[in-house]
Amino acid sequence: MDMDLCLTLLLICLCSQGATNAEETEDQSIPLIPLIPSQPIEEGQSQGTSEPATLIDTTVSAPSVPPTNSTSPDEEEGNSCQAISQSPDTKQTITAAIQRLGVQLLQNLETSTEQPNVIISPLSISLALSQLALGAKNETEELLMFHLHNNSIPCYHESLHNVLRQLRNRDMQIATRMFLRQGFEAKQDFVSESLRFYDSEPAIVESLQQINEWVENATQGKMTDFLSSLPPNLLLMLINAVYFKGEWKARFDPNFTSKGVFYLDDLHMVDVDMMEDTKHPLSFLIDNELEAQVARFPFTNDMSLLVIMPESGKVNVTSLSSYLNISDLYERLPKERAVQVKVPKFKLEYSQELQEVLTKLGLGEMFLNPNLAGIADGPLPVSSVMHKSGMEINEDGAMAAAATAVIISRASNPIFHLTQPFFFVLIDDVTQIPIFMGVINNPNPGAPVLQRVEFDKDKVGFPVDKNDMGSFVNPPK
Repeated sequence: MDMDLCLTLLLICLCSQGATNAEETEDQSIPLIPLIPSQPIEEGQSQGTSEPATLIDTTVSAPSVPPTNSTSPDEEEGNSCQAISQSPDTKQTITAAIQRLGVQLLQNLETSTEQPNVIISPLSISLALSQLALGAKNETEELLMFHLHNNSIPCYHESLHNVLRQLRNRDMQIATRMFLRQGFEAKQDFVSESLRFYDSEPAIVESLQQINEWVENATQGKMTDFLSSLPPNLLLMLINAVYFKGEWKARFDPNFTSKGVFYLDDLHMVDVDMMEDTKHPLSFLIDNELEAQVARFPFTNDMSLLVIMPESGKVNVTSLSSYLNISDLYERLPKERAVQVKVPKFKLEYSQELQEVLTKLGLGEMFLNPNLAGIADGPLPVSSVMHKSGMEINEDGAMAAAATAVIISRASNPIFHLTQPFFFVLIDDVTQIPIFMGVINNPNPGAPVLQRVEFDKDKVGFPVDKNDMGSFVNPPK
C-alpha cells in the first residue's frame, strides 16, 4: 500500500439566526464556519426578498471585444495581474506567507492526552480563508489579507490560483465545492469569482449523503461519513479538500520492519512498528541554531517530507520558529548519502476547533462583526472553524527506514533514528509550499506508555548504542 496523506479541511456555512450552538455542533466531525445573518431566512426565500430564490447562474460572460489597436483599462489591469501572478517573486511571497501561517498555527495549537499530535494543512487553511476573503469588504478584507500575506501581493487571488494550478499537476488533488440551500441566493460576483479563482462550483444541498459522498470522492475514499449531520438552518457551505498520495523514491523492505520504541520524553516511551534500512539514501544535517537533526525524504514526483528532530527530545515550535526558515533549511541540505535510518510507521487523525487559535493570531474580529457583504447582505459573523486531517506512513509510501540491532552493531554508515518527537513538513519541491505540517509527539497514541529505565552499558555485558541508552523497560541480566 502506498503512503496516503489526506486532509479535508474547511466547511464554511452560512446559517440563519440561532443556527448552531456548542451542543448542536459538538458531534460534528466536519470542519465548519457557520456565518449567521441578522434575520432568519424562511425556507424558499432569499435574504431581502419574499420571492422564492433559485441558484444563480454562475456562467461568466465573455468580455466584450475592444476596438482594434485599443486596450481597455480592464485589459490593462488583467495583463498586469497576469504578469504579477506569474512572477517568481510573487510565488516566493505566497510560499513564505503559507509557511508563516502554518508555523503560527502550530505555535498556538495545544496537544492533549487524547490528541498528542498536531497535523494541519497550511495550504488548505490558506485556501479556505482566501475564498472567504472573496466575500469580505473593507476592514474585514484588509484583516484577512494581512494575515494571509501581509498585504504584500497585488492580484492575490489570481496569484494563488496559479500556484494551485501548478500543484494540481502533480500527485496532489485539491477539490473545492460550494453547497447552497435551496432558496438562498449568494451574490453573483462571489459565486463567479469562487469558480474562477478556486474552481468552487455551486450545487444545491440535497442531503447529508450528498455532501459525505463528495468528501469521500475528493479524498479517494479515505474519509467516509465525514459529516454526522447537516448544520441547522444551513444556507451555504464552502468545502475544500486536499489529498496527496505518493511513493518514496527509495522504498524499504517490509521484512525489516520490526517492533521498536519511540521515546516520548526522558522518562517514557511507547512501542511502535519501526521501518529500517542500513544504507538509505538520505540528505540530512545537524543544525546548531535549531539544535536539531534535519532530514529530507523525497517522493517520486517533486514532493518531500522534511523532518526536524530536536536534540532535546521535545518539540517547541515557538523556540524553533526563531530560527526556522523552511525554504532556507531546504536549500541548505547537502547531497544524499547512505545513512542508517529508523522511521516509525503510523496512521493518525487530527481534528480541532480553530476559533481560539485564529483569535490569538488576531482574527478575532472575524467571529464578532465581520463585513462579508460580498457574500450576502446583513451581518454574517463566523461562529466556528473546525479542522480535520489524516496521515499515514508505511513501507511503500516513505523514503525512510531503520536498522535492526544486529545491523546497527556492524553498520559503518551515519545514523538517523527518528525515535523521538519531531516536527515535519510535507513540502512541494518546486514551490516549497508546505502542503502538510505538524508535530508528532506519539506515533502510537493507543499503546500503553512504558517507563524508561536507565542502565550502564558497561555493566550489561554486551555493546549498546549510546543512542539507544535507556531503551529497555527492564535491563538485561
